[in-house]
Amino acid sequence: MEYANTALDRSEVDAWTGPGVLEFGTNWCGHCEGAQPAIREALGRESGVKHVKVEDGPGRPLGRSFRVKLWPTLIFLKDGVEQARVVRPQSSEEISEALSQITA
Repeated sequence: MEYANTALDRSEVDAWTGPGVLEFGTNWCGHCEGAQPAIREALGRESGVKHVKVEDGPGRPLGRSFRVKLWPTLIFLKDGVEQARVVRPQSSEEISEALSQITA
């Protein structure tokens, strides 16, 4: 699954219901590519969690609204409100820990 090049509006994200994960990065980012196995493993254990991969970069307002500085950054939301974030995850455990904050 690649990072979507479509612009997602912050008001759309704020209106989400239930648990969701925004993953900011780019398709050419080595850190993003390296983190994919851990992200797939952790998210694969959770059903019913919306996962949207958003291509980020200069001039991309959604990433700026979440103050994303490094890729990949995963924002864990419950009903559109940020509950946790993981930047450059090294293991599926740290992602699972953040997931537990939105699925409990």
